[in-house]
Amino acid sequence: MNSNNTLRNLRNIGVIAHVDAGKTTTTERILFYTGENHRIGDVNDGNTAMDFDPQERARGITIHSVATTVHWQGTQINLIDTPGHIDFNLEVRRSLRVLDGAVVVFDGVAGVEPQTETNWRLADEYRVPRLAFVNKLDRTGADFHRVVASLEDRLGVRALPLQLPIGAEAEFRGVVDLLTMQALVWDRDDAKVPPRVAAIPPELLPAAQAARARLLEAAAELDDALLDAWLRGAELPVDALRAALRRGTIAGAFVPVLAGSAFRNRGVEPLLDAVVAYLPAPGEAPGAAASEGPLSALAFKLTADDHGAMVFVRVYSGTLKRGDTVFNASTGKPERVARLYEIHADRRVERDALVAGDIAGVVGLKDVLTGHTLAATKDAPVLESIAVPAAVIDVAIEPRQQADAAALAKGLGVLVREDPSLRLRQDADSGQTLLSGMGELQLEVAVEKLRSRFGVDVAVGRPQVAYRETITAPAEVRHVHRKQSGGPGQFAELTLRIAPLPRGEGFRFSNTVVGGAIPREFIPAVEAGLRQAAQAGPFAGHPLVDFEAVLVDGSAHVRDSSALAFELAAAHALREAALKAAPAVLEPVMAVEVVTPAESVGDVIGDLLRRRGQVQGQDARGNAVVVTAHVPLARMFGYIGQLRALSSGRAQFTMQLSHYAEAPATSATLAA
Repeated sequence: MNSNNTLRNLRNIGVIAHVDAGKTTTTERILFYTGENHRIGDVNDGNTAMDFDPQERARGITIHSVATTVHWQGTQINLIDTPGHIDFNLEVRRSLRVLDGAVVVFDGVAGVEPQTETNWRLADEYRVPRLAFVNKLDRTGADFHRVVASLEDRLGVRALPLQLPIGAEAEFRGVVDLLTMQALVWDRDDAKVPPRVAAIPPELLPAAQAARARLLEAAAELDDALLDAWLRGAELPVDALRAALRRGTIAGAFVPVLAGSAFRNRGVEPLLDAVVAYLPAPGEAPGAAASEGPLSALAFKLTADDHGAMVFVRVYSGTLKRGDTVFNASTGKPERVARLYEIHADRRVERDALVAGDIAGVVGLKDVLTGHTLAATKDAPVLESIAVPAAVIDVAIEPRQQADAAALAKGLGVLVREDPSLRLRQDADSGQTLLSGMGELQLEVAVEKLRSRFGVDVAVGRPQVAYRETITAPAEVRHVHRKQSGGPGQFAELTLRIAPLPRGEGFRFSNTVVGGAIPREFIPAVEAGLRQAAQAGPFAGHPLVDFEAVLVDGSAHVRDSSALAFELAAAHALREAALKAAPAVLEPVMAVEVVTPAESVGDVIGDLLRRRGQVQGQDARGNAVVVTAHVPLARMFGYIGQLRALSSGRAQFTMQLSHYAEAPATSATLAA
């Protein structure tokens, strides 16, 4: 992989979607058509290659992002299948961070769904070019054109169909290729039978000509020669069109849209063609790092098994060889590379070296975490890390047998290292160990892993809302920490000023001490003390967030001052100041989307209002109505049962964190 020609023959892509859009089914077909698998796995049968974890097969959902390597038309495709459920959104986030392109799968009936929109915004954040694949067009109520319109309306993109479906719902049997103006028809659902090339059905010809005109216009806008030919009415070469569409896709000028039904083996081969034709090779994506120069690689995922830990990395420049000693630029510590593996779902193929563009597994790294940078030198630039979503639900967890306490601690340590969106903390009042996560399903999965992987039988408390504390006014305190009990004493004096920050800003520290009143070596200890104290706020013991702390002044003793003394002083000062700064409890507010039959809309909205919900709007989706609302998480426990009762079992809902907001006084009292 040292030549640019080789880089052009590599694609690093992810497959992302809302849960149940057919993402894993699409990936399984890709494995079959590329020859990686010789049989097609089925989600319902629990025998998929990508969802190989026992919990994934039992639940019928993707929990972990899984990498594999396939080949199509002489191009190597490193593919990552990502989860669709919001509780496992970190898996999508860290995959998009290292990918060059993505295929976004849409349900042909539902169109743009909440998690699709969330993942789309993440792809925007990481500037990842995308293809859209409208799936399940064989289902009752599927509408390709409605989905295309929803892409433009809800995602704010220019959706550019490269195909039009032939037939609708149960009669969906093929697509019109708008570049070649030919029909591809699948006469049978047999994956081993390629599509038949045919003339466009006469009834579709006017629509195909109009759609092709829009496609030609989009391509011509990006190429002066094509524009001139188009204005003259000349025929545009297909290869030149593809090259222009590739440039537009990579630049984000538009999103190509393809059609199909992965379950019925229709439309997957053209999708693979589009991946090769339109998604970028390493180095081509917007903002891509240069591939020349010394080693630079990002660790984006960790897994642990009986053989030790494997770190998944994306190499951005240089070469990583088996046996190399490299540096973790995020910590400055050396690390030794024991083995390198190309990943094929649950299989591994050993490699001697990785080069720019490679995504692979590394064994032997001891202290590397998600988001760390591997480099040739310890002072090398650190790559942009991976943001971790906020935890919103806590459960208390303890071993049923005290003899399992050590095994539980080890298991929790492994899970938190693998998944940074899981958090561990001790309750200040009860001393219980609290495991926090993004949702009930994520915590259920974590608990099951403790039982199955680590053999620990655990007792788990009821899920509770992960409240936060904040301050609503500024405050300033002077605190003196003095302790003398024989031998060296402890002395630290400091003046601390705190003030509220906007929601979501977290914690910010600054030092304005002048003249060396506090020796420079003690300043980090002050910040450490503040961070430690913020883990349990003074009002109700919840983490203290969204505030800034300024070290204004202080003094030190030549013999009795120490880093520990200033750390303790800072912690006490923050607690004093926070109690003076009008503390408040924050609660997580969820963005809720309910899809319900029209006759149940009134009951659904009334129930959401009783839950302190604020209805944001309602829209038609096929023969159903979509109600969107912001509802406090504390009022959403057990909601699915009530929703089924209100709709005779026909409604469904999804939710994800929207924001934290100040809780009413009654909630704050309960939280305390």
